[in-house]
Amino acid sequence: MPFSIRPYGPGDLAAMCGIWNEVVRAGDAFPQEEELTPASGAAFFAGQTGCGVAEDAETGAILGLYILHPNNVGRCGHIANASYAVRGDCRGRGVGEALVRDSLSRARGFGFRAMQFNAVVAGNARARALYERIGFRCVGRVEGGFRLPDGRYEDICLYVYPLT
Repeated sequence: MPFSIRPYGPGDLAAMCGIWNEVVRAGDAFPQEEELTPASGAAFFAGQTGCGVAEDAETGAILGLYILHPNNVGRCGHIANASYAVRGDCRGRGVGEALVRDSLSRARGFGFRAMQFNAVVAGNARARALYERIGFRCVGRVEGGFRLPDGRYEDICLYVYPLT
């Protein structure tokens, strides 16, 4: 499946909200519990430092997305954070890896010095394997840091990738 990564545009918002909400509904990767509406989604994506989408080269369909923003403010504002969402029927085809790599490149372009993930769910083996294959280092673990939809708690892992 040939696809390309590009900055998002207004015409992508409905697909982006749908993909984001699919991950939120699954309840096993994002901390958010409320789904995006067209209005809240437009504001959410516009409020990021950058957003990218993976677009199918043949159909123009949006296959996945990322959001990119500072991990913190002020003296810690040089460290980026990102989140990724890939449409369920497109997983395992390299879309996620392409999104991660593009976000790292864009983060460098924005002047960030590192990328930090604060809450990678320990049981999200595919994401963790991808991050580690790219070169992210797991630098810590928070026991019981993520509440699953069934009420159980799972550990979260903190990852860092230097951009300089």
